[in-house]
Amino acid sequence: MKPENNIEIKESGKLKVWSPFLYFDYRILWVSGVTAMITMNLRMIVTGVWLYERTGLGATLAYLGLIELAVRIPANIYGGVFADRLDRKKLIAITQLCSFILIGAMAFLQTSEALEIWHVYIATGILSATSIFGNPSRSALTARVVPRNVLAHAVAMNSITWQLGTIITPFIFFVTSFAWREGASNSLVLSFWINTGIAVIAVIAPLFIRESGRALNISVDKNNSANIHRNIVEGFKYVINHPILPGLYILDIGVTVVSYYRELFPIFAKQLYAGGRSAVAALTAFNAAGAIVGSLLVMYTHKFKKKGTIVLYATLIYAFLLILFGFSTSIWIGLFALIGLGAADAVGMTMRQTVVQLTTPDNMRGRATAAHSLAAMSANGFGKWEVGIMSDTIGAGDTMIIGGVVSILVVLVIWYGISGVRKYEYIEVEQM
Repeated sequence: MKPENNIEIKESGKLKVWSPFLYFDYRILWVSGVTAMITMNLRMIVTGVWLYERTGLGATLAYLGLIELAVRIPANIYGGVFADRLDRKKLIAITQLCSFILIGAMAFLQTSEALEIWHVYIATGILSATSIFGNPSRSALTARVVPRNVLAHAVAMNSITWQLGTIITPFIFFVTSFAWREGASNSLVLSFWINTGIAVIAVIAPLFIRESGRALNISVDKNNSANIHRNIVEGFKYVINHPILPGLYILDIGVTVVSYYRELFPIFAKQLYAGGRSAVAALTAFNAAGAIVGSLLVMYTHKFKKKGTIVLYATLIYAFLLILFGFSTSIWIGLFALIGLGAADAVGMTMRQTVVQLTTPDNMRGRATAAHSLAAMSANGFGKWEVGIMSDTIGAGDTMIIGGVVSILVVLVIWYGISGVRKYEYIEVEQM
């Protein structure tokens, strides 16, 4: 697994931001990730705006959270198992093919002015399941296409990949959504079709990765369903008995359920700043820009051995910024808070993912990653529902303030109640 042109990174001290890109397979995986994130994020923005403009109710978006939660739980569980049993590259390609087909179907229906709310809900449910089903494969491949001492940088770059998709997406949405008059019956048609086109790249790219997509040191009977369920049980036992992972997952769930704001920017744009689509695009883009900054900061933490403490501090900062965001009545203060929220969230998320990868063997990595995704995405589903309903009840600002206070309490409980997180230490090896 040497970089092209016989370039070697001998010491972790010589690692650069671009070090993962010295590896061909990582570059392909990165392209796949960028296009997949743009596809998913643009779909979320377009369908969220479409629903909110159609109904004017935050509850309409809140129900999306419940739909996503219902499908993501089994998708996470089985996605992790199959990532350890089948070819991860093909699994990624198949899940992205589903995105291409269903987003294309919504584009056709919107062009024909026949798209209905139930269409969006069904498509969201299926695509939430398929995208989550493929995530463990994508995460597990990362540790296969770069050396161990480059892994933290690669995971951080994956986070940047996500945020690049998030920061590019609002601009794509902003330009394409105004091709028709805002509020017109055929509005957002171009946004749907552009999304369909981008999905094609996400389907093809993973197939060009040269590294094997199959997990190392695992032997299973692919036709034996009993083995599949035994693998699921093994994965849960591994995570539960792990000295660090349960604390990280509980931390993520406890904070996210009371503070989830992404995908709900139409609500915040209207309630806090009396804005429309342009405000949604700005809030999304600035939050993603902050996340990129946070991911870059992680790359300079490789000499800090207390990785668990970094997660706790980042989450605590996130909680205080939630309170600031809730109090903001000026969009500029809100944008500043969102930059900080994006950065703090990215540091915590990237470090959690790195710990999962570093402390898990390859033949368990798909299931451990799936457990992390299960915790995060389940919390996102509950959080979207809780914040959406609470925003209709007490207002978006007060919802964020309460979420920030609860998040501080959650961090303190994990800090003093689950010592494994606070005490976890790791120093990257000096040699490849």
